[in-house]
Amino acid sequence: MKKGINIWSFADNYSIAECASIASDAGFTGIELSLQAEGELALDSSESELIAIRNTVIDQGLEISGLATGLYWEYSMTSDDQKIRQHAIDICRKQLEVAAALEVDAILVIPGGVGVDFIPDYPVVAYDLAYERALEAISQLSTEAQSVGVHIGIENVWNKFLLSPLEMKSFLDDIHSAYVGAYFDVGNVVYSGYPEHWIRILGERIKKVHFKDYRREVGGLAGFVDLLAGDVNYPAVVNALREIDYTNYVTAEMIPAYKYYSNQLIYNTSHAMDSILG
Repeated sequence: MKKGINIWSFADNYSIAECASIASDAGFTGIELSLQAEGELALDSSESELIAIRNTVIDQGLEISGLATGLYWEYSMTSDDQKIRQHAIDICRKQLEVAAALEVDAILVIPGGVGVDFIPDYPVVAYDLAYERALEAISQLSTEAQSVGVHIGIENVWNKFLLSPLEMKSFLDDIHSAYVGAYFDVGNVVYSGYPEHWIRILGERIKKVHFKDYRREVGGLAGFVDLLAGDVNYPAVVNALREIDYTNYVTAEMIPAYKYYSNQLIYNTSHAMDSILG
């Protein structure tokens, strides 16, 4: 397995080049980037700008381990508003296009949600409609994913949707595409389950993996803690990943960054991952 770090783990004022430099110095081999509405890596970034970003990362001796985006929290494929659903689909199309230009093998996609407690006034969507809409959208996008050679990874997040590994498995199998799988987040399931169970059930459907840790007794968003400081049974997680022959990136997504001496989070995370991965 290869060791990556998500760009959201860094202080907000850092450029991609600065993040890549720190990640390389800390011992990571890959960095996961994020597509934004505007900024250095944005929806309107040109092909030449994307090539420059790719070269910047490569020059630091790193790979781009994945491409995420936070835009799906605002634009959902399951929304009751058809225009919002279409915009979310268009974002995914652009994400696939950008990933292909960056030579990334998979993108992180949140296909919508039923409800989100940590976003005020997030509209609640009927579960059955959310499932139908997400299935229709991702099925449509799977053809485009195959055409550009980039996998869509559905992430398990706190969206009251695809709540169990069996449901996630069924959702992915209903799409019938080798280019759609799971972008499995270890820490996101600890409040209600066991990540090692998810890994064995999803098996080869897992395209990418996020490492986080979570302390159940704290609860809420405050429950996310440094790696090895929470309740994730990392020996069991790594054993499960090896059982399914997973060899791709495990990428740490450490949010938020430290308030002070934020770079230390990157180094601490790298050392913890060395212990986890042996």
